[in-house]
Amino acid sequence: MWAYHTIPQSTTKETPFSLVYGSDAMIPIEIQKSSPRFQNFVAEESNEERKVNLDLLNEVGEDARIKAKALKRKVEYKYNSKLRPGQFQGADLVMRKAHPYQLGNKLSPKWTGPFRVTEALGNGAYKLETLEGETIPRTWNRANLKFYFS
Repeated sequence: MWAYHTIPQSTTKETPFSLVYGSDAMIPIEIQKSSPRFQNFVAEESNEERKVNLDLLNEVGEDARIKAKALKRKVEYKYNSKLRPGQFQGADLVMRKAHPYQLGNKLSPKWTGPFRVTEALGNGAYKLETLEGETIPRTWNRANLKFYFS
C-alpha cells in the first residue's frame, strides 16, 4: 500500500500522497538508514516549504485532473479509431466470423458465409439468414461481420 501511495502514477505524474498532503512522503527505510534527505532536514525550512506546498495544493490537483482527462481522451481516440464504421442494410451479403469449433486447424477459413442481412436492430446488432432463406436463430454484432464481395 505504501509503495502505491509513494510512486508517481502514469496518469497524473504525481504520487497519490502528494496530491492529498501536498508533499512527498519519506519512506521508512530512509529514516532507519539515515539518508541524506533525513540528515539534511531543517524544521524551519520544512515548515515554510510545507505552507507553500499547501497553498499550491489546489493548483497541483487541478493540473493532475487535466492530465488525467487528456490521457482519457487519448485512450478514447485510440479505441474509437479501431472501430469499423458503416452500417449494413437489409439484403446486404455478409460473412461472419467462424466459431472456434468450426476451425478444424490453422488453415481452416476464418469466415463463413455468405449470409443475407434481414434486419438491423440498432447498436450494431443484425439478424441474418442463409441464401436459401433459413433464418439464423441469434443476432450478430457488427464486429463479427464483414461485407461479402462476390
